[in-house]
Amino acid sequence: MRLCRVALRVSEGYELLRQVLVNGLVPENAVFNKLISGFCKEKQYTRVSELLHTMIAKNRVPDNYTYQEVINWLCKKGKGLEGLRVFNDLKDRGYAPDIAMYTTMIHGLCTMGWLGEARKLWFEMIEKGFHPNEYTYNTMIHGFCKIDNFEEAKILYKEMCNKGHKETTVSYNTMMTGLCLHGRTDEAYRLFQEMHQKGIVRDLITYNTIIQGFCKEGKIVESMNLFRELLAQGLQPSTYSYTPLIQKLCQVGAVQEAKGLWNDMKNIGLEPIVGTHDYIIIGLCDQGDAAEGMEWFIEMLNSKLKPKQETLGRLVECLTQRDRLDDSLLVLEFMFRTGYALEKGVCHSLVNKLCWEDNHFVETCLGEILEGK
Repeated sequence: MRLCRVALRVSEGYELLRQVLVNGLVPENAVFNKLISGFCKEKQYTRVSELLHTMIAKNRVPDNYTYQEVINWLCKKGKGLEGLRVFNDLKDRGYAPDIAMYTTMIHGLCTMGWLGEARKLWFEMIEKGFHPNEYTYNTMIHGFCKIDNFEEAKILYKEMCNKGHKETTVSYNTMMTGLCLHGRTDEAYRLFQEMHQKGIVRDLITYNTIIQGFCKEGKIVESMNLFRELLAQGLQPSTYSYTPLIQKLCQVGAVQEAKGLWNDMKNIGLEPIVGTHDYIIIGLCDQGDAAEGMEWFIEMLNSKLKPKQETLGRLVECLTQRDRLDDSLLVLEFMFRTGYALEKGVCHSLVNKLCWEDNHFVETCLGEILEGK
Protein backbone atom coordinates (compact mmCIF):
# COMPACT_ATOMS: atom_id res chain seq x y z
CA MET A 1 0.00 0.00 0.00
CA ARG A 2 1.51 3.32 -1.04
CA LEU A 3 -0.26 6.22 0.62
CA CYS A 4 2.65 8.49 -0.27
CA ARG A 5 1.53 8.39 -3.91
CA VAL A 6 -1.84 9.84 -3.05
CA ALA A 7 -2.12 13.63 -3.42
CA LEU A 8 -3.27 14.35 0.13
CA ARG A 9 -2.28 16.99 2.59
CA VAL A 10 -0.12 15.71 5.43
CA SER A 11 -2.90 15.92 8.01
CA GLU A 12 -5.27 13.94 5.78
CA GLY A 13 -2.55 11.39 5.11
CA TYR A 14 -2.00 11.03 8.84
CA GLU A 15 -5.70 10.40 9.49
CA LEU A 16 -5.78 7.84 6.69
CA LEU A 17 -2.75 6.10 8.21
CA ARG A 18 -4.51 5.88 11.57
CA GLN A 19 -7.54 4.23 9.93
CA VAL A 20 -5.29 1.73 8.16
CA LEU A 21 -3.54 0.84 11.42
CA VAL A 22 -6.87 0.36 13.21
CA ASN A 23 -7.82 -2.12 10.48
CA GLY A 24 -4.71 -4.14 11.27
CA LEU A 25 -2.69 -3.14 8.22
CA VAL A 26 0.82 -1.71 8.47
CA PRO A 27 2.08 0.25 5.46
CA GLU A 28 5.69 0.18 4.32
CA ASN A 29 8.42 2.56 5.51
CA ALA A 30 7.95 4.87 2.53
CA VAL A 31 4.54 5.90 3.84
CA PHE A 32 5.88 6.78 7.28
CA ASN A 33 8.84 8.59 5.70
CA LYS A 34 6.54 10.71 3.57
CA LEU A 35 4.45 11.75 6.56
CA ILE A 36 7.51 12.39 8.75
CA SER A 37 9.00 14.58 6.03
CA GLY A 38 5.73 16.48 5.72
CA PHE A 39 5.33 17.05 9.45
CA CYS A 40 8.96 18.17 9.69
CA LYS A 41 8.24 20.86 7.09
CA GLU A 42 5.14 21.88 9.06
CA LYS A 43 7.22 21.97 12.29
CA GLN A 44 4.97 19.49 14.07
CA TYR A 45 7.58 17.59 16.05
CA THR A 46 5.00 15.92 18.29
CA ARG A 47 3.55 14.15 15.26
CA VAL A 48 7.05 13.22 14.06
CA SER A 49 7.88 11.66 17.42
CA GLU A 50 4.56 9.81 17.46
CA LEU A 51 5.17 8.39 13.99
CA LEU A 52 8.66 7.19 14.96
CA HIS A 53 7.29 5.37 17.99
CA THR A 54 4.50 3.88 15.88
CA MET A 55 7.02 2.57 13.34
CA ILE A 56 9.05 0.86 16.04
CA ALA A 57 5.94 -0.57 17.73
CA LYS A 58 4.74 -2.00 14.41
CA ASN A 59 8.14 -3.52 13.56
CA ARG A 60 8.77 -1.03 10.81
CA VAL A 61 12.32 -0.11 11.81
CA PRO A 62 13.10 3.49 10.77
CA ASP A 63 15.87 3.61 8.15
CA ASN A 64 18.65 6.11 7.63
CA TYR A 65 16.44 8.30 5.44
CA THR A 66 13.84 8.57 8.18
CA TYR A 67 16.33 9.61 10.82
CA GLN A 68 18.09 11.96 8.43
CA GLU A 69 14.82 13.87 7.98
CA VAL A 70 14.33 14.09 11.76
CA ILE A 71 17.93 15.15 12.46
CA ASN A 72 17.83 17.73 9.69
CA TRP A 73 14.62 19.21 11.09
CA LEU A 74 15.92 19.29 14.66
CA CYS A 75 19.05 21.14 13.55
CA LYS A 76 17.03 23.66 11.56
CA LYS A 77 14.93 24.31 14.68
CA GLY A 78 18.08 25.01 16.68
CA LYS A 79 17.68 21.77 18.62
CA GLY A 80 21.22 20.68 17.86
CA LEU A 81 21.72 18.83 21.12
CA GLU A 82 18.60 16.79 20.48
CA GLY A 83 19.71 16.12 16.90
CA LEU A 84 23.14 15.00 18.10
CA ARG A 85 21.51 12.79 20.76
CA VAL A 86 19.38 11.08 18.11
CA PHE A 87 22.45 10.68 15.88
CA ASN A 88 24.55 9.11 18.64
CA ASP A 89 21.63 6.95 19.77
CA LEU A 90 21.41 5.54 16.25
CA LYS A 91 25.05 4.48 16.35
CA ASP A 92 24.61 2.94 19.80
CA ARG A 93 21.76 0.84 18.44
CA GLY A 94 23.86 -0.51 15.61
CA TYR A 95 22.89 1.82 12.78
CA ALA A 96 25.65 2.82 10.39
CA PRO A 97 25.14 6.43 9.34
CA ASP A 98 25.91 7.05 5.67
CA ILE A 99 27.64 10.05 4.10
CA ALA A 100 24.31 11.88 3.71
CA MET A 101 23.49 11.56 7.42
CA TYR A 102 26.99 12.59 8.50
CA THR A 103 26.78 15.61 6.21
CA THR A 104 23.35 16.54 7.57
CA MET A 105 24.59 16.38 11.16
CA ILE A 106 27.82 18.26 10.38
CA HIS A 107 25.81 20.93 8.56
CA GLY A 108 23.49 21.36 11.54
CA LEU A 109 26.38 21.69 13.99
CA CYS A 110 28.24 24.16 11.76
CA THR A 111 25.11 26.27 11.34
CA MET A 112 24.91 26.63 15.11
CA GLY A 113 28.63 27.34 15.41
CA TRP A 114 29.53 24.06 17.11
CA LEU A 115 32.70 23.51 15.11
CA GLY A 116 34.30 21.30 17.76
CA GLU A 117 31.53 18.71 17.54
CA ALA A 118 31.37 19.07 13.76
CA ARG A 119 35.10 18.34 13.43
CA LYS A 120 34.79 15.25 15.61
CA LEU A 121 32.14 13.88 13.24
CA TRP A 122 34.23 14.92 10.24
CA PHE A 123 37.19 12.78 11.34
CA GLU A 124 34.92 9.96 12.52
CA MET A 125 33.30 9.92 9.08
CA ILE A 126 36.70 9.71 7.35
CA GLU A 127 37.86 6.93 9.71
CA LYS A 128 34.79 4.91 8.72
CA GLY A 129 35.77 5.15 5.08
CA PHE A 130 33.44 7.91 3.94
CA HIS A 131 35.08 10.51 1.74
CA PRO A 132 33.70 14.05 2.12
CA ASN A 133 31.82 15.20 -0.94
CA GLU A 134 31.63 18.74 -2.26
CA TYR A 135 28.61 19.54 -0.06
CA THR A 136 30.34 18.22 3.07
CA TYR A 137 33.44 20.30 2.31
CA ASN A 138 31.40 23.44 1.74
CA THR A 139 29.53 22.84 4.97
CA MET A 140 32.75 22.74 7.01
CA ILE A 141 34.23 25.66 5.08
CA HIS A 142 31.12 27.71 5.88
CA GLY A 143 31.44 26.73 9.54
CA PHE A 144 35.04 27.95 9.74
CA CYS A 145 34.12 31.16 7.91
CA LYS A 146 31.35 31.84 10.44
CA ILE A 147 33.85 31.87 13.30
CA ASP A 148 36.35 33.97 11.30
CA ASN A 149 38.83 31.12 10.91
CA PHE A 150 39.69 31.67 7.26
CA GLU A 151 43.03 29.88 7.47
CA GLU A 152 41.30 26.57 8.18
CA ALA A 153 38.63 27.41 5.61
CA LYS A 154 41.26 27.98 2.91
CA ILE A 155 43.08 24.76 3.83
CA LEU A 156 39.85 22.80 3.42
CA TYR A 157 39.04 24.64 0.19
CA LYS A 158 42.43 23.72 -1.28
CA GLU A 159 42.02 20.14 -0.09
CA MET A 160 38.59 19.98 -1.72
CA CYS A 161 40.03 21.09 -5.06
CA ASN A 162 42.97 18.68 -4.76
CA LYS A 163 40.53 15.82 -4.19
CA GLY A 164 39.09 16.47 -7.63
CA HIS A 165 36.07 18.53 -6.65
CA LYS A 166 35.65 21.42 -9.06
CA GLU A 167 35.38 25.01 -7.96
CA THR A 168 31.72 25.90 -8.31
CA THR A 169 29.30 28.75 -7.75
CA VAL A 170 28.40 27.21 -4.39
CA SER A 171 31.99 26.95 -3.19
CA TYR A 172 32.74 30.56 -4.16
CA ASN A 173 29.52 31.78 -2.56
CA THR A 174 30.45 29.97 0.65
CA MET A 175 33.79 31.75 0.92
CA MET A 176 32.41 35.15 -0.09
CA THR A 177 29.57 34.94 2.42
CA GLY A 178 32.04 34.28 5.23
CA LEU A 179 34.35 37.08 4.18
CA CYS A 180 31.52 39.61 3.95
CA LEU A 181 30.17 38.46 7.31
CA HIS A 182 33.41 39.63 8.91
CA GLY A 183 33.82 42.87 6.97
CA ARG A 184 36.30 41.54 4.42
CA THR A 185 34.27 42.53 1.39
CA ASP A 186 37.27 43.61 -0.69
CA GLU A 187 38.63 40.05 -0.46
CA ALA A 188 35.21 38.69 -1.33
CA TYR A 189 35.02 41.01 -4.34
CA ARG A 190 38.36 39.67 -5.60
CA LEU A 191 36.81 36.19 -5.54
CA PHE A 192 33.78 37.63 -7.32
CA GLN A 193 36.04 38.90 -10.13
CA GLU A 194 37.96 35.62 -10.15
CA MET A 195 34.73 33.74 -10.86
CA HIS A 196 34.31 35.64 -14.11
CA GLN A 197 37.92 35.01 -15.10
CA LYS A 198 37.48 31.26 -14.52
CA GLY A 199 34.12 31.11 -16.28
CA ILE A 200 32.22 30.17 -13.12
CA VAL A 201 28.61 31.33 -13.15
CA ARG A 202 27.70 34.11 -10.72
CA ASP A 203 24.14 33.61 -9.48
CA LEU A 204 21.74 35.79 -7.48
CA ILE A 205 23.28 34.70 -4.18
CA THR A 206 26.69 35.76 -5.47
CA TYR A 207 25.48 39.26 -6.32
CA ASN A 208 23.36 39.65 -3.17
CA THR A 209 26.32 38.66 -1.00
CA ILE A 210 28.63 41.33 -2.42
CA ILE A 211 25.88 43.97 -2.57
CA GLN A 212 25.12 43.45 1.12
CA GLY A 213 28.81 43.47 1.98
CA PHE A 214 29.44 46.75 0.17
CA CYS A 215 26.32 48.32 1.72
CA LYS A 216 27.54 47.43 5.21
CA GLU A 217 30.80 49.22 4.45
CA GLY A 218 28.98 52.28 3.10
CA LYS A 219 30.02 51.68 -0.51
CA ILE A 220 26.69 52.58 -2.03
CA VAL A 221 28.07 53.45 -5.50
CA GLU A 222 29.73 50.04 -5.82
CA SER A 223 26.56 48.38 -4.52
CA MET A 224 24.34 50.14 -7.05
CA ASN A 225 26.74 49.28 -9.89
CA LEU A 226 26.54 45.61 -8.93
CA PHE A 227 22.76 45.82 -8.74
CA ARG A 228 22.63 47.21 -12.27
CA GLU A 229 24.99 44.47 -13.43
CA LEU A 230 22.72 41.90 -11.80
CA LEU A 231 19.80 43.22 -13.86
CA ALA A 232 21.91 43.36 -17.03
CA GLN A 233 22.78 39.67 -16.57
CA GLY A 234 19.06 38.86 -16.71
CA LEU A 235 18.85 37.77 -13.08
CA GLN A 236 15.62 38.39 -11.18
CA PRO A 237 16.44 40.40 -8.03
CA SER A 238 15.02 39.27 -4.70
CA THR A 239 13.93 41.13 -1.59
CA TYR A 240 17.46 40.66 -0.28
CA SER A 241 18.83 42.45 -3.34
CA TYR A 242 16.75 45.56 -2.63
CA THR A 243 16.69 45.76 1.17
CA PRO A 244 20.35 46.66 1.91
CA LEU A 245 20.31 49.22 -0.91
CA ILE A 246 17.16 50.90 0.41
CA GLN A 247 18.60 50.96 3.93
CA LYS A 248 21.90 52.51 2.87
CA LEU A 249 20.30 55.02 0.50
CA CYS A 250 18.07 56.23 3.32
CA GLN A 251 21.06 56.54 5.63
CA VAL A 252 22.94 58.74 3.17
CA GLY A 253 19.93 60.96 2.52
CA ALA A 254 18.94 59.55 -0.88
CA VAL A 255 15.39 58.76 0.18
CA GLN A 256 13.85 59.42 -3.24
CA GLU A 257 16.18 56.85 -4.81
CA ALA A 258 15.29 54.43 -2.03
CA LYS A 259 11.57 54.97 -2.71
CA GLY A 260 12.23 54.31 -6.39
CA LEU A 261 13.75 50.93 -5.54
CA TRP A 262 10.81 50.28 -3.21
CA ASN A 263 8.37 50.87 -6.07
CA ASP A 264 10.42 48.70 -8.43
CA MET A 265 10.36 45.91 -5.87
CA LYS A 266 6.58 46.15 -5.43
CA ASN A 267 6.03 46.29 -9.20
CA ILE A 268 7.72 42.92 -9.73
CA GLY A 269 5.67 41.32 -6.95
CA LEU A 270 8.21 41.33 -4.13
CA GLU A 271 7.02 42.07 -0.59
CA PRO A 272 9.40 44.29 1.42
CA ILE A 273 10.45 43.03 4.83
CA VAL A 274 9.03 44.94 7.79
CA GLY A 275 12.25 46.81 8.57
CA THR A 276 12.25 48.43 5.12
CA HIS A 277 9.40 50.73 6.17
CA ASP A 278 11.46 51.78 9.19
CA TYR A 279 14.44 52.70 7.02
CA ILE A 280 12.31 54.98 4.88
CA ILE A 281 10.50 56.63 7.81
CA ILE A 282 13.80 57.41 9.54
CA GLY A 283 15.26 58.64 6.24
CA LEU A 284 12.30 61.00 5.77
CA CYS A 285 12.62 62.25 9.34
CA ASP A 286 16.33 62.91 8.83
CA GLN A 287 15.29 65.18 5.95
CA GLY A 288 12.66 66.87 8.10
CA ASP A 289 9.77 65.48 6.06
CA ALA A 290 7.40 64.84 8.97
CA ALA A 291 4.28 64.76 6.77
CA GLU A 292 5.41 61.88 4.56
CA GLY A 293 6.97 60.12 7.55
CA MET A 294 3.52 60.16 9.15
CA GLU A 295 1.97 58.78 5.95
CA TRP A 296 4.36 55.82 5.98
CA PHE A 297 3.61 55.24 9.67
CA ILE A 298 -0.15 55.12 8.97
CA GLU A 299 0.48 52.77 6.05
CA MET A 300 2.33 50.44 8.39
CA LEU A 301 -0.59 50.47 10.83
CA ASN A 302 -3.07 49.77 8.03
CA SER A 303 -0.90 46.84 6.95
CA LYS A 304 -0.79 45.59 10.56
CA LEU A 305 2.98 46.11 10.74
CA LYS A 306 4.77 47.16 13.91
CA PRO A 307 7.38 49.93 13.59
CA LYS A 308 10.52 49.74 15.70
CA GLN A 309 10.87 51.84 18.85
CA GLU A 310 13.73 53.83 17.34
CA THR A 311 11.58 54.65 14.30
CA LEU A 312 8.68 55.95 16.38
CA GLY A 313 10.94 57.98 18.64
CA ARG A 314 12.53 59.60 15.63
CA LEU A 315 9.10 60.28 14.13
CA VAL A 316 7.82 61.93 17.33
CA GLU A 317 10.93 64.09 17.41
CA CYS A 318 10.50 65.16 13.77
CA LEU A 319 6.76 65.84 14.16
CA THR A 320 7.43 67.90 17.27
CA GLN A 321 10.06 69.99 15.51
CA ARG A 322 7.58 70.65 12.69
CA ASP A 323 4.84 71.66 15.18
CA ARG A 324 2.64 68.70 14.20
CA LEU A 325 1.70 68.17 17.84
CA ASP A 326 -1.54 66.26 17.27
CA ASP A 327 0.36 63.71 15.18
CA SER A 328 3.13 63.59 17.81
CA LEU A 329 0.58 62.65 20.46
CA LEU A 330 -0.99 60.06 18.17
CA VAL A 331 2.37 58.35 17.65
CA LEU A 332 3.17 58.68 21.36
CA GLU A 333 -0.10 57.00 22.26
CA PHE A 334 0.71 54.10 19.93
CA MET A 335 4.16 53.79 21.51
CA PHE A 336 2.75 53.51 25.01
CA ARG A 337 0.12 50.99 23.90
CA THR A 338 2.87 48.93 22.29
CA GLY A 339 5.02 49.02 25.41
CA TYR A 340 7.69 51.31 23.97
CA ALA A 341 9.33 54.13 25.91
CA LEU A 342 10.23 57.58 24.64
CA GLU A 343 13.70 59.01 25.20
CA LYS A 344 13.83 61.75 27.85
CA GLY A 345 15.16 64.38 25.49
CA VAL A 346 12.39 63.82 22.95
CA CYS A 347 9.77 63.70 25.69
CA HIS A 348 10.96 67.01 27.18
CA SER A 349 10.96 68.63 23.75
CA LEU A 350 7.39 67.49 23.13
CA VAL A 351 6.15 68.69 26.54
CA ASN A 352 7.83 72.08 26.08
CA LYS A 353 6.20 72.50 22.68
CA LEU A 354 2.81 71.56 24.07
CA CYS A 355 3.16 73.96 26.97
CA TRP A 356 3.50 76.81 24.53
CA GLU A 357 0.09 75.91 23.17
CA ASP A 358 -2.36 75.38 26.02
CA ASN A 359 -1.67 74.06 29.51
CA HIS A 360 -5.13 72.55 29.81
CA PHE A 361 -4.75 70.91 26.40
CA VAL A 362 -1.42 69.41 27.48
CA GLU A 363 -2.84 68.07 30.72
CA THR A 364 -5.87 66.55 29.00
CA CYS A 365 -3.99 64.88 26.13
CA LEU A 366 -1.13 63.51 28.18
CA GLY A 367 -3.55 62.35 30.85
CA GLU A 368 -5.57 60.39 28.30
CA ILE A 369 -2.45 58.84 26.84
CA LEU A 370 -1.10 57.79 30.24
CA GLU A 371 -4.48 56.36 31.24
CA GLY A 372 -4.52 54.32 28.05
CA LYS A 373 -1.07 52.99 28.86
